[in-house]
Amino acid sequence: MEGSLIILGAGESGCGAAILGKQKGYNVFVSDMGEIKPAYKALLQQHGIPYEEGGHTEERILCADLVVKSPGIPDTAPVIQQLTAQGTAIISEIEFAARYTDARMVCITGSNGKTTTTSLVFDILRRAGLDVGLAGNIGNSLALQVAQNDHKYYVIELSSFQLDNMYDFRADIAILMNITPDHLDRYDFCFQNYVDAKFRITRNQTPKDAFIFWSEDPVIEKEIKKLCPKATLYPFGLNKEHNMAYIDGENFVIEAPNALQLCMPANDLALKGQHNKLNSMAAGLAAQILNIRNEVIRESLMQFQGVDHRLQYVATVRGVRFVNDSKATNVNSCWYALESMTTPTVLILGGKDKGNDYSEIDQLVKEKCHTLVFMGLHNEKLREHFGSFGINIIDTDNLHDAVTGAFGAAHEGDTVLLSPCCASFDLFKSYEDRGEQFMQAVRQL
Repeated sequence: MEGSLIILGAGESGCGAAILGKQKGYNVFVSDMGEIKPAYKALLQQHGIPYEEGGHTEERILCADLVVKSPGIPDTAPVIQQLTAQGTAIISEIEFAARYTDARMVCITGSNGKTTTTSLVFDILRRAGLDVGLAGNIGNSLALQVAQNDHKYYVIELSSFQLDNMYDFRADIAILMNITPDHLDRYDFCFQNYVDAKFRITRNQTPKDAFIFWSEDPVIEKEIKKLCPKATLYPFGLNKEHNMAYIDGENFVIEAPNALQLCMPANDLALKGQHNKLNSMAAGLAAQILNIRNEVIRESLMQFQGVDHRLQYVATVRGVRFVNDSKATNVNSCWYALESMTTPTVLILGGKDKGNDYSEIDQLVKEKCHTLVFMGLHNEKLREHFGSFGINIIDTDNLHDAVTGAFGAAHEGDTVLLSPCCASFDLFKSYEDRGEQFMQAVRQL
């Protein structure tokens, strides 16, 4: 027997880690402070894994040889502080799963764009016929895939929370899209702590590994000069100078060393907007590093349909276009959404504030929005910030009123954009739940 393995949190990652742990000979116990979803409860029962919900049995947890913690559990949780104080090893599900596979890992993080970039890399690799799994924040649990159907390649979206508890894990290809303030409530409202978490994606990399990054992000540029990552650097950006992927006039260009140059009209990219050019550059570089043919990369970049809840077209109702950008859970993500708007806009925003600085979108709001619709249980900060802008404001505390209010304020040819800037947990289970409810409300107009 490997010893006692305690899993804290019985969601996708926790259940996957539990199944892999039992397969590898651990004495596994799963504990969740909340109620375990029926599907995950059935999965644990199917594999004969004991569990508890609605609280932690501390005496059992504190006897663990190893703890795998859900990324949603903060280090300030009392049981985590007790485990840390006594020196118990606490790791993430990704760290645990990586111990049992020799697969090549393509890992993506960033404040924005990581889901789109992850999905795009996965699409390219799958089109190329590689044996590839999708894991992390999207797809199935990495641990579950390693246990049941291990792949030769994994494309993994990593949040800062997941990176926090990774120590020996090494990414063969690490992609860092950007770093802007987010989740500051989790990082003692210290931006550098959040930056440090993001740069953990380069931890343990060697010169044989690749670090792909947006060279024009000032935070990334500063940290690279300070940290001098050991991996081989692959910068990308909108300008040609010093970058291996860039925009040259009307052309989109990727040219990793030892790869044939890929050059195509930027307008041929399936994903529109400046931010999606950057997402496409990062994905294309990763594919070239993996020796995937340019024909396959080009095909994916021209045909990929994007991800749900990210600038997702919903419907046009009496000349008003509705766009679901529920995945915009921070201010910078909303900035990119507004930047891509080509019509007068009604912006729906609000939710659980994470220490947001809304000034980042001030200029775009003034240029593109004639109405703001606040949708949250606590809109005081939004009212205080935008109240002096002299534009129409509709204050609501539920999605139905937000959608009907936005529709009433919109004119034919306008776009109603749900791009909340905030987490969803004041009114919704997740950003997916928020997006689904938004789309349903639009279709009922």
